[in-house]
Amino acid sequence: MIELTIKTSSRRASIDITKQVEDAVRSAGVSEGICTIYVPHTTAGLTINEHADPSVIRDVMNALVKLTAGMEWTHLEGNSDAHFLSSIVGTSITIPVHQSKLSLGTWQGIFFMEFDGPRQRKAYVQISESVRTE
Repeated sequence: MIELTIKTSSRRASIDITKQVEDAVRSAGVSEGICTIYVPHTTAGLTINEHADPSVIRDVMNALVKLTAGMEWTHLEGNSDAHFLSSIVGTSITIPVHQSKLSLGTWQGIFFMEFDGPRQRKAYVQISESVRTE
């Protein structure tokens, strides 16, 4: 397992971690398999979306934040919105690995979604090799 460190500088942020995950796959030396990325946080998440145009992921974050506008929360820490958004987005994703590369679509990238920063966060990357049976 490979641990990525992600430092966020604002309360909400979307950070493209595609390159770091690609580097992890390359260093694992796995030709065919599965890559799972997981964040062990209750106020952050992961998503796959377009990374060619940064306005797309900004729009996604803005739409997510609007979902929580005007809500009445009971959690005393004041970050229930972040917990809710983490639950909506999810904390893990799985991507096939083919010929030592992530099988992402042409425009797809992997984004760490911060909902309660700024913080120093972690993401775990686990690459499992497919076993061939013939």
